[in-house]
Parts: sequence; C-alpha cells; structure tokens
Amino acid sequence: MRNKSLGCLALVLGLCAVILLGAGLYMLNYSLKPENNSGRDYQQRYARLFADYPETRPWIDSLQKAQALRDTIIVTDAGEKHHALLIRAPRATGHTAVLVHGYTDCAVSMLHLGYFYHHDMGFNLVVPDLHGHGKSEGSEAQMGWKDRRDVLRWIAIADSLYRDSTGTASIVVHGISMGAATTMAVAGEKTPASVKAFVEDCGYTSVWDEFADQLNKQFGLPPFPLMYVTSVLCRLKYGWSFGEASMVDAVGRSTKPMLFIHGGHDTYVPTAMVFRLYQAKQGSKSLYVAHGSEHAKSYHDHKTEYQLRLRSFLSSIQDGVSSR
Repeated sequence: MRNKSLGCLALVLGLCAVILLGAGLYMLNYSLKPENNSGRDYQQRYARLFADYPETRPWIDSLQKAQALRDTIIVTDAGEKHHALLIRAPRATGHTAVLVHGYTDCAVSMLHLGYFYHHDMGFNLVVPDLHGHGKSEGSEAQMGWKDRRDVLRWIAIADSLYRDSTGTASIVVHGISMGAATTMAVAGEKTPASVKAFVEDCGYTSVWDEFADQLNKQFGLPPFPLMYVTSVLCRLKYGWSFGEASMVDAVGRSTKPMLFIHGGHDTYVPTAMVFRLYQAKQGSKSLYVAHGSEHAKSYHDHKTEYQLRLRSFLSSIQDGVSSR
C-alpha cells in the first residue's frame, strides 16, 4: 500500500513538473518571441512616424532624395546580419547620437528623436535595429541585456566614422523602453572615451522585475514558481537569465553622466522604477518625470519640455556634447 502511495505521489509530481516545464516554455516564447512584432514592418512604422510627428516627413524625404539615409549592415560574432540607419550631420561634426528602440519596435520608431538630434542640433545619427527586430536577423528579443554588446559595436562604428576636424568624437546613447534598458546595460560596461553621456527613457530596473510585474498584471500569477523555471530555461536556451539582467546594477557601475526620463503615469514599466534607478546612479545625473504621460509618451506629450531638458543636460556635461 505504501509503495502504491509513493508511486502515485511520484506520478503526480512528475506530471506537475511536466506541466510547469511546458508553462515555462510557453512563457519564454510569449515573452521573447511576441507574435505581434510589428517592428519588422518598416512601411507601417514610417506611416505611424509621419502621423505622430508630421515634421519628420519632409526631413525623411530630403534625406532620401540626397541619399543621406544609409542602410548599413554588420555581421555579429554569431554570424548574424544586423542593420542600422546611419545619417551624417549637415556639416562636419564629431557629435553623434546612437538611438536605441524598444520592444517590438525598430530604428524608424526612433526617428522622431532623430529629427531633433539631426535637424535641430546638427548631430550625426546611428540608429540600430536590435537583434530580432526591424531588418536585423535573430528570432528573439534580448530585452536589452545581450543587446548591449551589439550596441557597443555600433558605438565603435560611430566613433570611427564621425569625428570633427580635430579628430574628436562625442557620442550620446539615448534609448526608449527596452532601448533604455539597453542604454543602461551599455552604461555599465567600459565604453570609449568618446561616449560622453547616456539618456534612458522609461527603462526597467531589471528584466526580472519587468516580467514579474507583467506576469501579475496579465495573468494574475506570482513569480514563484513560473518565473524561476522560465528564467532557467532562458539561461539554457539563450545564455542569460532574467536575474542577471539587472539595469540597477549596471547603472550602479556607470561612471558617465545619465539623464533619467519617465512618464508620470507609466503602468507598463511602472514609474516607481525610475526612482530606484536614479538612486543607484552615482556621479552626474538628472531626472525628468513627465507629468501625466504613459509609457514612452513623454516626448510626444511634452515635446518642448523634453527638448529643453535634453539640451540642458547635454550642455551641462563638462568636456561633453555641444549643439548648434
């Protein structure tokens, strides 16, 4: 009788393990391989850009007419082709903005900021498609963590391409949402002297925190046990775990100036996260919480204030980035 009971218990535990493993695999694909990856559709993204920011249409038209909007491909260490848009400044300058898009977005989604940096401030632009997004190869989102290595390569390209008459380069890395998380992950690495500052807009404290929050909001589930299983599966399949992808830790290692921006009514990446990130940063830093704005809407809702804050931040950097 006891052996029979133990056998039944083992069967139940085995069945639970199989169900949990299946649920973990489902959540991993749900999170990192979203079905609605609309960032792959450049035409749709341009249409949205022009609808939300009509001033960008004549700018894009003029760039395309002058063949100044360059599609550029690099091959990663893994042998994948990654794409970026490169735009040279109207006049020779070493000032460059590397603009990093968000989850299920693409380079085109950052061209509203590109317009400000290029048209208004006279910067060169490097605007990459992250792994698995836009025109870059790859099947899954990397949530900004492994993307940091790819962005470091684009920074090196910006460093080599765009210098002023004295041979000086000044680079700002500016990301939104997952791109902001990428920006902070990059900030935690050793970067070239040409990288002067970072701007993160609506980034999360860690992949674990963001996924745990979404698991609760979308499915009403606590982190244990599903998050733990899914994170282990991510480690086994993609080489990184949710816990290690900590932007708070990366920010704590950062030694260069950083501007933190967040929507005051952001529920997708909760506004509270920005205060933890800001507190973790040592040294030069600034914070702007856009009143009433939802996720990644701060620029759209408060364009003038956003631009003033950005200009002020960049102009305050010693030996940093100037604008025209």
